Amino acid sequence: MSTYGRSYRYIGPPELMAAVGPGDTCPPIRSAADFDAWISSCAAAELAEPFTFVIDRSGFLRLAPRRSEHVACAGGERVLSAGEMGFGRAAGRWTVSEVTNQSTGYCPDLASWGAVAEALDRVGLAHPDGFTHHVVFRRCEHCQERNIVREDDFVCVFCGAELPVTWNVDPAP
Repeated sequence: MSTYGRSYRYIGPPELMAAVGPGDTCPPIRSAADFDAWISSCAAAELAEPFTFVIDRSGFLRLAPRRSEHVACAGGERVLSAGEMGFGRAAGRWTVSEVTNQSTGYCPDLASWGAVAEALDRVGLAHPDGFTHHVVFRRCEHCQERNIVREDDFVCVFCGAELPVTWNVDPAP
């Protein structure tokens, strides 16, 4: 079980949530053997680009092809983190070469890195010390639109209001 408390509910387009079927959830990767079996099933072309990932509420990594929706990978459930993850080989082993929190459906905070690191450590995958590319999500308290903060400019691109410094994308607990 993860020690990272916040979970994120899906807040993206409702039609994507409605399209999630009972068999859409990606299987959890609980061990090195699970990861080896999963990556062995990937085509070479798939390995050339990052994969969609979520960390489920039990703290397990779930992976899908890049163009998959995070909400489908998670089976519509809340997650501890979500984004994209790329893999490479070093010293004869698979490693995480890149990882982001880029998920506009879940909009996870940068603090979700701890859950990602914990899930990767459980599987025995070497990884960076944090997101290699991070996305800062904020909700404008004036117009309620979700924003991606670029270059530390905490100003809403929709109405020009100041955005909060702390994560506030989903008002639900």
